[in-house]
Amino acid sequence: MSAAVPHLHLTKVAVGCVSVEALENRIARRVTQDGEVRVPTRMRPKRMAELVGGSLHWIVKHRIVARQEILRFDDRSDGRIDIVCSASLVGVPPKPKRAHQGWRYLTEDDAPGEDDGSGMGELPPRLYGKLAALALV
Repeated sequence: MSAAVPHLHLTKVAVGCVSVEALENRIARRVTQDGEVRVPTRMRPKRMAELVGGSLHWIVKHRIVARQEILRFDDRSDGRIDIVCSASLVGVPPKPKRAHQGWRYLTEDDAPGEDDGSGMGELPPRLYGKLAALALV
């Protein structure tokens, strides 16, 4: 019996989304007839093969709050790349993450798990940041 190979993940800032609900609405508007969501990016990830089956983790208000499974990468006619994801947006326990441009890699060990139902994702970002600074969350 062989051990499962850990996946590599990406983080991406949900630019313009002020809440998880805004991100959910954006994703819902972008779902194709095939049940996929395409996220355009300018650069081709060097570690693409390791990312398929991993997740695209979304950052809202300096916290990773949700993820989508990465299905594949498609070339576009304009020279960009589409990160093709499942339409299912899964909430995760919020994890502090600085905003950045483009995307960044995230290892399996650093990726947040499933939402534990604790309600931490509902805390205002400023309060969550203060609690995290005090190591209370």
